Amino acid sequence: MHYSIFSVQDHYPTLQRSLPEFYQQLMEQGVLADQLGYDTFFVAEHHFHEYGVIPNPAVFLSALSQRTEKIKLGPAISILPFHHPLDIAENYAMLDIISSGRLVLGVGSGYLKHEFESYDIALEEKRERFDESLAILERSLKGETINSQKFHSIRNVKINILPEQREVPLYVATLRKEAAYFVGKQGYHLICIPYASVEHFSEIQYIAKEHQQGAIDGNKKPLSAIFAFHTHIADTDDQAEENAKEAFNLYIETRLYAKQQTYDDIIKSGLSLFGSPETVSDKIVELHQMGINHLMLLHNFGMLCPKLVQSSMLKFMNEVKPLVDQKIAHSITNSNQ
Repeated sequence: MHYSIFSVQDHYPTLQRSLPEFYQQLMEQGVLADQLGYDTFFVAEHHFHEYGVIPNPAVFLSALSQRTEKIKLGPAISILPFHHPLDIAENYAMLDIISSGRLVLGVGSGYLKHEFESYDIALEEKRERFDESLAILERSLKGETINSQKFHSIRNVKINILPEQREVPLYVATLRKEAAYFVGKQGYHLICIPYASVEHFSEIQYIAKEHQQGAIDGNKKPLSAIFAFHTHIADTDDQAEENAKEAFNLYIETRLYAKQQTYDDIIKSGLSLFGSPETVSDKIVELHQMGINHLMLLHNFGMLCPKLVQSSMLKFMNEVKPLVDQKIAHSITNSNQ
């Protein structure tokens, strides 16, 4: 199993935390994640709302790259319809270079109405804009000369900086299992946030299976799928609830999804990793049995105290991860007997 950090950067300007303080807290969490051995530090891109306060992940991650050594870095996601694809290619090529090849590039089409309205982009165009931008982005990062005439008029342009990695890991975000199939068929890795897309924990397996089947039907190489979960680890389930319930419910109040789940709702649906090391490790073993091997953990949400965020990050790697490894090894041993 691989474990990454994901931060949406929800911010509350009327509460007692300034934006500079919040950015500093995020930097400290990124450094801790690097020290603890998390795989990747992902940050969301959002605009014009307390939903998220990092409009350009490449800028934040470039700063974080100079404070870390091993952890990979990436947006989850870069919203392609909002930007010129050549700008995205150049920005993330720079990040890959200055981080010594640690870029993991998550991309998506976006979905928030107010963001599209603010950029004066029609929602009906987002799929076509995404497809064109993704093609230009991929080819640009490979050093190809670009010509395009639809949404972006580009004539014989080749970016003059290239990423350090020969092939940058590219993940496409989706919320639906039907879309997951086509992501796999086109040969892309997958990012998914289950609580925004399914009703119950057991349904996650269908998204993973559709993505895998798409890769098979498209004759693509084996692909990775990353699933994101709000996470808080404490000594007991009750302590986790006491620590995280108010913060999670505050987070939910700013969410602009059509479907929202309070702390009590998400415990019932199972679409979170809240609880003791024993409780959470059991759920991760179930995910592993579904064929899922990479999780993005949202330890930081809703003004949760930074000390509690860091405590959860520590407990996960020092207590949950070893339990998961033991349980998976035990299961494999039993299946071979």
